Amino acid sequence: MTGSVEEASKAFGFSRAKGYDLVRQGKFPCRVLRIGRSTRIVTTSLLRVLDSGESEYNGSHEGCCSPS
Repeated sequence: MTGSVEEASKAFGFSRAKGYDLVRQGKFPCRVLRIGRSTRIVTTSLLRVLDSGESEYNGSHEGCCSPS
């Protein structure tokens, strides 16, 4: 299952714009799927990151879940 970047950003406390900016930079803290022109966030990855507080995919563990 997947969710939108907007929904995942809200779960992390990011703005929608910050979420899309992190996706473009390859720094979104959980797994991102690009399907055609659509960008989706993997729900299980999102839940793991929210539970552990550690990023799964960008290699940065420090401050991954802090709102900006």
